[in-house]
Amino acid sequence: MVKIANPVMRNDVLLDIATFLARRWSGNDKVVVVFMPDKPPTTKLDKNQIILSLLNYYPGTDFQKYRQWRVALWFESMRMKHSSKVLSNEHAFGFLLNTLETKRIEILGLREWEGMANELMFNEGISWMSRQLLNSIYGRYKIAEAFSQYFLTGYLKGELFGGEFDKVKRAADYANEIVKEAIDNKYGTTWIEQHIPRLIKILELDPLVSIPILSPRTRVGASLNQSDMLKQVEKVVQMRHKKDDVQKKTKDVYEGIDVLQEFQALITESKKTESKGYESLENFGLSIPDKMDVDETQIYDIDLIQKVKAAFRDWKTGWIEQHDESGDEFDVETYVEALPKTFLADFKLSIKTKVVILLDHSSSIADVELEYKQATIALCEALHYLGIKFAVYAFSTDKQQVKCWVIKPPNIKWSVVSARRLVQIRASGGTPLAEVYGLLMPILKSFKPDIFVTLTDGEPSDFDSVRQMVLSYRKMAIHMMAIGVGRNLNDSVGIGHNLKYLDYEKAISVSRLQDIPKKVIKLLRSS
Repeated sequence: MVKIANPVMRNDVLLDIATFLARRWSGNDKVVVVFMPDKPPTTKLDKNQIILSLLNYYPGTDFQKYRQWRVALWFESMRMKHSSKVLSNEHAFGFLLNTLETKRIEILGLREWEGMANELMFNEGISWMSRQLLNSIYGRYKIAEAFSQYFLTGYLKGELFGGEFDKVKRAADYANEIVKEAIDNKYGTTWIEQHIPRLIKILELDPLVSIPILSPRTRVGASLNQSDMLKQVEKVVQMRHKKDDVQKKTKDVYEGIDVLQEFQALITESKKTESKGYESLENFGLSIPDKMDVDETQIYDIDLIQKVKAAFRDWKTGWIEQHDESGDEFDVETYVEALPKTFLADFKLSIKTKVVILLDHSSSIADVELEYKQATIALCEALHYLGIKFAVYAFSTDKQQVKCWVIKPPNIKWSVVSARRLVQIRASGGTPLAEVYGLLMPILKSFKPDIFVTLTDGEPSDFDSVRQMVLSYRKMAIHMMAIGVGRNLNDSVGIGHNLKYLDYEKAISVSRLQDIPKKVIKLLRSS
């Protein structure tokens, strides 16, 4: 086994590869991957959502953990593509349906992704180590676990007594017939579900009997014997491969050279990401959300994003095209004949401006927090569309301690990971704006932005200190601008009045959060 010294995989890098692979494997560009620590993998078809645990959910070395996590992602992606229903594994009915679906989607998935064959053999070998020993299980759950083992692998871990094995074998034979018929006739999940009651009858189970869910790490214990695991992988290869070169195949499957290159690239990217400033940002007192379990899709208002991009596009071209009941009719042939050159070429226009955005996440914006984040996402998507280099930070207070959160550093491209960071932050505490400006000062001296835009409710804890910090930034040739966020027109007017006394170069206020992106455009145009 190839060893990698002390690898550290960042969760944001893991999320990036998970999102890419899930969408590629499932063929669904709307799939969202959510990390929930110590939760078994599952798929929510109605939400286009795949829920995965982090790497430490699995036993083994860091590379082996990644391989198991990657196979789990593949199975859930195949479930997303080929299944129409996913039930809970906590009861026998759902457990049996999902077990049959696992085999069906594996067969269908391997027809398209043949390269996963080795990874599935490795996963079967290592997961067998964490399978429960049948001798240690009692009650009806024992039959359900025995069926799952025998149906998915063809063998059992431990012993069955009396007529238990005959019962399990008859059920597995019936289930294999059902899966084969479903694949041959292109039947889906609903058709398979119709046969689960008969399967339950063969196994003599109660459809509502509880099925305990244990993590692989819990089952296998703190350590994993690599020698035993190699023998188990060899056993799987012998059953699945059935060729003379079993030893070579076992070595290939165990070492996973094909996936190792991917893993090493992710480790390198994690280190590169750290070198781009994450570690240094934390050293400067800034914070990075460590949990990434809240789904960012709720803060993506697609309609608002398209409107803001359209407004930016008008700015880029300098023209606004409007479809109306009257106007000029466009005669294509006449227009083309009048041109000396009849071909068109697109040229990307990039605007050489560096921008920093600071978001007030004090408790006073809690009641409009969702709309506030949606407006921020629309603005960031538009800035990314324009090719503007920008950074995004947010602040709140937690247990009387100021938290300045890094949403998007200057040297990292805007991506779903940045949006995922933003949605983790909850509005709380006061508005220690001066202290936050102080925390950001060393970072922004290096970045040297042209414009620094602060989105706030206009009520900082210390007006005089904020005014001094604003003037300090202006002396660094940074254009300091502020947008006041009000809940209504009167509130907006009051916030605008407060901002006048803080010596920003330009300060405007809004009562509609959807206007924030366009107001930033206005500030950029006038800078």
